[in-house]
Parts: sequence; structure tokens; C-alpha cells
Amino acid sequence: MIDSKGHALVTLVAPPPIPRAAGSLPFLGHATQLMRDNLGFIAALRTTYGPLVEITLQPGTRTLVVQDPGLIRTMLTDLGPSLDKGRFFEKMGQLLGDSVVTAAGQVHVRKRRHLQPAFARERIARYVDTMRGETDAAVDGWVPGRGLDVREAMVGLSLDMLAKTVFSGSLDDATFRRLRADLSVVMNGVGARVMLPDWVERLPLPANRRFLAARDAVRATVDRAVTELQDSGHDTGDMLSLLLRTTDEETGRPLSGHEISSEILTLAVAGTETTASVLSWVLYELARDPGIEARVLAELGEVLGDRPVAFDDLGRLPYLRRVVEETLRLHHTGWLVTRRTVTETRLGPWTVPAGTELAYCQHALHRDPVLFPDPLRFDPDRWLDDSGPRPTQAFLPFGAGKHKCIGDRFALTELLTATATIVRRVRLELAPGQTVRPVAAATVRPRTLLMTVRPRADAAAPAAG
Repeated sequence: MIDSKGHALVTLVAPPPIPRAAGSLPFLGHATQLMRDNLGFIAALRTTYGPLVEITLQPGTRTLVVQDPGLIRTMLTDLGPSLDKGRFFEKMGQLLGDSVVTAAGQVHVRKRRHLQPAFARERIARYVDTMRGETDAAVDGWVPGRGLDVREAMVGLSLDMLAKTVFSGSLDDATFRRLRADLSVVMNGVGARVMLPDWVERLPLPANRRFLAARDAVRATVDRAVTELQDSGHDTGDMLSLLLRTTDEETGRPLSGHEISSEILTLAVAGTETTASVLSWVLYELARDPGIEARVLAELGEVLGDRPVAFDDLGRLPYLRRVVEETLRLHHTGWLVTRRTVTETRLGPWTVPAGTELAYCQHALHRDPVLFPDPLRFDPDRWLDDSGPRPTQAFLPFGAGKHKCIGDRFALTELLTATATIVRRVRLELAPGQTVRPVAAATVRPRTLLMTVRPRADAAAPAAG
């Protein structure tokens, strides 16, 4: 188009309107569909609508599900500093306390600096012996020829590894057993409270009472451990001791017991749930494909010989790492992660008003056939450098930007150490024709995963750490 002076004019094309997902109900929004089949509902949004689609999680609140990988990256990286963390993390903060996981803005930056030393490479290297020892202890309790609820076993193992790296010798056995039981209740309850309207959690339901009692019991246990360690003045070399020595960069004062308790409680819920789910899926996929399992064992034998896995070995196990990466793709534990606009925000060609919830689903993103050919096939070799172009922009195992998971290296170390230790000692069998379906609660996890424990004839005996 040319104006009267012969200058070309730019024609601005308005972006298409953002569609609204069908099926919203008064007072409930899309909560009914999410509670009935949350993974199916989110996956259907991806195949039915475009890069953005509106859903209702809370009456009067607009939630936009971001489905385009480029827009997701923009949201997490370019817009990250200007966004609040949204309903998912806000609710976690209300339920568990303010922490690096739930904070936003400069508060998040400050809290991240508090915790960063706990996840430094040299600190994680010291945890590997503990992780391996707890894994060996768990396998010792499995009875050959008997069935094993793998999901529950991995929850127990994840809690054991967390407690020993966080609390070291700070808890006696009876306290530790109570902590494990209470944490399991809290983990199972957080997901529902994030997705349901706020008024549901105020109902006098037995599930609500159990959740609140368990959450308060966990916090009381952590508070006691903090107080006792402060009074003793001992440095036990664990994460708790490190946090007790940390000072706030703004005030110069040590972290309060409540601050430490909130950090540990949130890390416990977020970390153990995700680790348990991913470990369960790793063992499931190895049982489904003996060829992949054989390649893992061959690599372990070549690198380790007869000795137990150590931290320096983890970088020399590329095939095992690809198995874990492929599990994080196909069975990602995150199904709805949120952010919130603080001011009017530009997202691609759209202008989004302040106070809008933004959400994305890693589980659905990682299964998009446009991004990952044959997405439901478990193929560790898709991560080989020469296997063709890889959509790294769409692979977000630990998020991206300034809110990327602070414990990503810790989690990978847990996953590699535990898997390497388990598969060398036992073979876990699925029943013929057994298919395991995912269910999304706090994380995407196996609905039921029962397997039979078989001793491995050439299993390496556990060695003292």
C-alpha cells in the first residue's frame, strides 16, 4: 500500500483471536475435565487448538495454555524476569511455605543464592556414596520371586536418599519413618489442591484433614531437627548444616528456622515425587526392552568392571544418560506449570493483560509428533549427535530461564546412580502383555507398576560406600 507521497505503508495484521477450550462449567471452569482425565484433556488441547488456548482453572481467572515451543521458550527466558510464578507455585507456597521453588522476582534470586552451594558440583559428588548406599539397602529388602510395587519402592528410595543427604544423622529411625509417611501424604495431596478451586480445600473432608495434619507434622519434624542442630553446634556435612551456616545477603543474618523448614519441605515434596516417578519409568522401559537393558549392562560392565558406581563414572556412561533423557522426554513428570503476567505483556503477536495465568505442559510438548518423530517410541538413540536434527528448543526436562530447576544436577546424579546400582543387582520383570498407564497427580507417574524381582546371575555384590 502506497501513500500520497509514494511511501510504502506497513499494514498491521491483527493476530487471530485466542480460542477458548470447550466444556467450561459455571463455578468449576474446566476443573471437572482436569480431574477426570487431566493428561487427555491437555493433550487434546494440543491437537485441537493453536499456539495459545484459554482454559478456566479458577472462576474469574483467565489461564492461557502456551503450546508453541518458541512461545514457551520466550515465556520462560525472555519474559521470565517480568513474570510472577503463577497459581501452581503460589498454591505450593501457601501450602508449604515460601521457598526458592515458589518465590518470584528478587526474592527468588536471593533464595536461589542461599541454596546454590548445596547443589554445587563438589557437594553433589559427596552425595553419590550416600545415594548408592541407600539404593543397595533398598534392593536388599526386595525378595527374589516376589512382586514389587515399583512406584512405592521408588518413593521410599527417593525419600531415603533425600533424608540422608539433607538430614544425615540428624533424625533417629522412628522420626525418619514418621517423616516418610507424612511426606507421602503431602506429596499426594499437593497436586489436587493446585488444580481444584480454592473453596474445595476448605471443605471438612477427611482428605483435607489428613493433608493438613501431615503437612504440619513434617514442618514440626524439620523445625525440631533445625533447632537441635543449632543447639548442638555440630556440622554434620549435610544440606541442613549448610543452610544453618548461610546468611541472608541483604540483612547479613542467618536464615531463620522457618525459612530453612520451608526450603526443605518444598524441596522434599518437589524432589522426591519427581525422582520417584522418573526412576519408576526408567525401570519400566528397561523391562519392556531387553535389548536396551543389555546395552545399559554392557556399558556398566565396561566402565565399572566389578566396582560400584562412583561420581566420576557418571560422565562416562553416555548410553545410560540417553536412557534417562529419553525417559524425561516420553514420561516427563510435569503436566501443568504456570506463570502469571504482572503487567500487560507481549507474547508473540498477542498482547496479554496483567493478571493472566500462563501455563505449559512438558508432558504433552515432549510427545508432539511434529517435534519428535514417532513420539511414543522409547528410543535412547534419538539423542545421538548424528541421529538428525533434535528439537532442543522443545525439550525442557528441567524448565528454562532463571527459574530452571535448581536441583537438575542433583536429580540427574540420583537417577544415574540409582539406575546403575539397581540394574546390576536385579532384573525386574513385567507380566506378559502388561501395559502401565500414566496418571497425573502432583507429577505424571505410573498408575500401578507391579513387577517381579529376579536375581541377576552375575550381579555385582554391594560394596561399602
